[in-house]
Amino acid sequence: MNERGDATTGTAEPMAAGGRMDPATEAFIAHRNLLFTVAYEMLGSAADAEDALQETWLRWVKVDLGQVSDQRAYLVRITTRRSLDRLRTIRRLKENYIGPWLPEPLLTAPDVAENVELAESVSMALMLVLETLSPTERAVFVLREVFSISHEEIAAAVGKSSAAVRQIAHRARRHVEARRPREVVSPGQTRAVLESFQRALTTRDLQGLLDVLAPEVVLVSDGGGVKQAASQPITGAGKVARMIVSGLGKVQVALTSEPTVVNGNPALLLRLDGEIDGVIAVRVEDARITGLYYVRNPQKLTRIASETPLTLK
Repeated sequence: MNERGDATTGTAEPMAAGGRMDPATEAFIAHRNLLFTVAYEMLGSAADAEDALQETWLRWVKVDLGQVSDQRAYLVRITTRRSLDRLRTIRRLKENYIGPWLPEPLLTAPDVAENVELAESVSMALMLVLETLSPTERAVFVLREVFSISHEEIAAAVGKSSAAVRQIAHRARRHVEARRPREVVSPGQTRAVLESFQRALTTRDLQGLLDVLAPEVVLVSDGGGVKQAASQPITGAGKVARMIVSGLGKVQVALTSEPTVVNGNPALLLRLDGEIDGVIAVRVEDARITGLYYVRNPQKLTRIASETPLTLK
């Protein structure tokens, strides 16, 4: 049996005689985008999601496929367990993170934006809400509410009884519903609001910013201790607008912004003198911005140069 290195898994993948993939590799690749999406929604980090998939692959190749009746469910189960282990570790590391923590933004294809359920599930706004859940609550919520996986399958993945999973799902759903955006805004509506924000940003127009920002808007910026960012979230249209205009006034190099699609939703890519400075994602309600999420940490900007495929299937 020959082996080849393949970026699909980041591991050496066995090949069957004649150059064809063996069944285990075929199954893994067939479900890889789904597994990555599950891991990313649980972890909020593409790098950690890739690590979880690496661990999934290493366990998957040791499985006797003859004993597996549903390969997709089995792979999701392994990925969930690996992600749960990693999520518990990440939560401890985040306690020492410098400044506010934001999910790692992903450049996504237009078809993600067209899938309303998928786009909402990976939006910065909802991903931040998921951060307020316990690891098990997050796993149960993601698997049940986003991927419609049965309570029985989730129970096997998280090591709980079906009855316990139902209770956890109910508790997590209630928690998320109380904190998620009140309305689902179409990509077109979000783009229109973002365009107004972009114009005000480019012209340093204080009143223009005040017009597009909701009174209760919250600005969260993530520099990771590497790039300058507010040490705490900034709340209120006046404070946020003045901070933006004041910050731009100190910029001595050319600032440009361009529309992009991040995590399935319209966003802005900012450059300083042509170099990527960060990504701004927004939460829009009632035609105004209620949440601004500015990721500047360079370690979190590696996935905005090429599209990351996401899927619910």
